[in-house]
Amino acid sequence: MDTGELQSEIRKLLKEKNAVLLAHYYQAGEIQDIADFLGDSLALSMEAARTDAEVIVFAGVRFMAESAAILSPDKTVLLPVAAAGCPLADTISREQLEEARLEHPEAAVVTYVNSSAETKALSDICCTSSNAVKVVQSMDAPEILMIPDGNLARYTSRFTDTPIIPWEGSCPVHQGLSVEDIERLRKARPGAPLAVHPECSPEVIDISDFTGSTSGIIEFCGKTDARTIIIGTEMGIFHQLQKLYPGKVFVPASDSLVCRDMKLTSLADVYNALLEMRYVITVPEEVRASAHRALSRMLEIV
Repeated sequence: MDTGELQSEIRKLLKEKNAVLLAHYYQAGEIQDIADFLGDSLALSMEAARTDAEVIVFAGVRFMAESAAILSPDKTVLLPVAAAGCPLADTISREQLEEARLEHPEAAVVTYVNSSAETKALSDICCTSSNAVKVVQSMDAPEILMIPDGNLARYTSRFTDTPIIPWEGSCPVHQGLSVEDIERLRKARPGAPLAVHPECSPEVIDISDFTGSTSGIIEFCGKTDARTIIIGTEMGIFHQLQKLYPGKVFVPASDSLVCRDMKLTSLADVYNALLEMRYVITVPEEVRASAHRALSRMLEIV
């Protein structure tokens, strides 16, 4: 089947199986175009919590599908590619977090949703890049242990007086963006504003014109009067930017801003996931219940 036929067949299967397709902005454009709900981690978490569908197909990576399974235990959650993981989530294990909690007994644990279900289960509350500042400001604790993204923790610390202890994990895609990359582009594109994700290094954030979540970057691009904008996040965002703002030019801050795991999923994988009801993502109840509390607390703040 060609692309259009696959898209049509997927939409038919979604209707037949009372299913919804959730897709992250970093997914391939042809998947974004047929998603029932398209968004960043926060928007997709909210949708997973409230959907009436019996089946959730998550075009994303494992931690996203796990979050959907945590929030909607009565739904069948499918991850089209079982191997789609997250290097950032892998930078901390349950055992490491247990040890960190012992080292910082007074700290509240704020966990980025880019983390495993087991990590969420040991956390006080979760956050996304969209609401990290609000979440931290809501906590009544002498200090915050913020995991697993150290760059997001350091960015969040700029907006609170509560001491934040950052875990030293990072997203290799965003961490790889350098000041040199930006300086080189700014010479070629004088006057173009730079919009970056808070997973970028502090040095890159310091020279940006806007720092925010994926949805925040999209909103910024719509509001700015600039006709050319330099984008410092994963390439998948360009599909929506070009659709929403066809009169503007979007320039990747680096050609290396590609998440291998986000790009594993194809239209054929989504089709086969629905056809064969694979791969079902489940979370053990003892883990799910604790992780649910952390995710629910986050959603209450939104």
